Amino acid sequence: MRERLVRGRAREAGAGGAPGRWPRYGERPLHLLLMLASFALAGYAGVRLLAGGQWPLVLVWFAGAALLHDLVLLPLYAAADRVLVRCLPKRARTGYVRVPAAVSGLLLLVWFPLIAGSTDPAWVAHYEATTGLPGGEFLARWLLLTTGLFALSALWLLCRTGQRRLRAASRRRSETKQRSADGG
Repeated sequence: MRERLVRGRAREAGAGGAPGRWPRYGERPLHLLLMLASFALAGYAGVRLLAGGQWPLVLVWFAGAALLHDLVLLPLYAAADRVLVRCLPKRARTGYVRVPAAVSGLLLLVWFPLIAGSTDPAWVAHYEATTGLPGGEFLARWLLLTTGLFALSALWLLCRTGQRRLRAASRRRSETKQRSADGG
């Protein structure tokens, strides 16, 4: 009976599909709904971004960012990662450095004109008029955020290292007790 039920479910799923999946899309309806919503949001953002009449600048920025990332930044952070892996001992986890560095670098890449401090007063005035925020405080905020990310990562590393040491000490104590109970 069970074998017949399994064969029936396999037939319902189609060739290689899982039971209960949509035969054409392949995922659950909620996934399709979320994908459609994300495409709608991306489309809205694209229309709003390109509607300002500065679409050539947006395209130049997008192409420049892609080229800058692929030709300059990717080799730089791949080389920095290799150096980090070689310099740290094998037991050290490099993720505690990689993650805050990647987040900080991404923030720098996205907000570089504001962090670097634009010299064009018209651009700063446009930013302040659009957002209502002052434009000259981004370097200090980025440095503070980067420091906080690395401090949080270091704190996490210390907690994890402390947990490992506590577990190792507990294991040694239990082994010592076991040996003394065995008469060894």
